[in-house]
Amino acid sequence: MMPIWLKQTPTGITLNLHCQPGAKQTKVVGTYGDCLKISLQAPALENKANELLLAWLSKQLKVPQKQIQFISGQNSRKKCLEIWAPISPEQIVQILKP
Repeated sequence: MMPIWLKQTPTGITLNLHCQPGAKQTKVVGTYGDCLKISLQAPALENKANELLLAWLSKQLKVPQKQIQFISGQNSRKKCLEIWAPISPEQIVQILKP
């Protein structure tokens, strides 16, 4: 069974994330409501946290950064991203498990 924060769509895989900027380190913390909670080392200034999030996800999931895109939430802690890459939902769950 897939976690509530991940959805397979016809075009890719969407992730619902709750991001906490300004943390000591960037890591998956757990779940927060219907989101996967990720703490980010970057501050929420000048898009730094969003840039770090994309770079960190790209590295963790081993997919090119250009294949991860914001659907919503660039200016909010609650974000929705879509990934178009040859990676399965099961692999994402395995890599991002808290």
